[in-house]
Amino acid sequence: MNNLTQQEANSLLAMDKFYIGTDEFNFPTLGGNLRLPLFSSDHHEEFSLDITRGYIALEKNTFQTRARKAIILARLDLAGPPHRNPDDQEIACPHLHLYREGYGDKWAVPLPNELTHIDDIFDLIQAFMDYCKIIGKPKIFMQKGLTDAG
Repeated sequence: MNNLTQQEANSLLAMDKFYIGTDEFNFPTLGGNLRLPLFSSDHHEEFSLDITRGYIALEKNTFQTRARKAIILARLDLAGPPHRNPDDQEIACPHLHLYREGYGDKWAVPLPNELTHIDDIFDLIQAFMDYCKIIGKPKIFMQKGLTDAG
């Protein structure tokens, strides 16, 4: 189990994050993924933005922000079954997993307002990056035919 305090996790999620580089990326194809390195402004913290696509369903996408290589701070699940939290509460999909001390990413919450009512997958990844305080955003392009999946 990752041993961050809730205060540390909240601070890491709220910290401005930057992609350093000039590469441009295509949104992953079915079954594909992107793992993009991010850094704090002072370069003392390393983060990662991960975008994962399902193999079959176009709408099966997962976006997550990790800190310190493996600690998931936030994960947006767009399609799939409901999630059952450790307290036995069921959260419908789509939902957002947020780090919780002692549980890692095992808790999900309904989508916050800034991530709801977004029909375009490209707009949603931009909103997720905003939610996770990714200020210096990597350039991610949609391949033709993928913009209406979500």
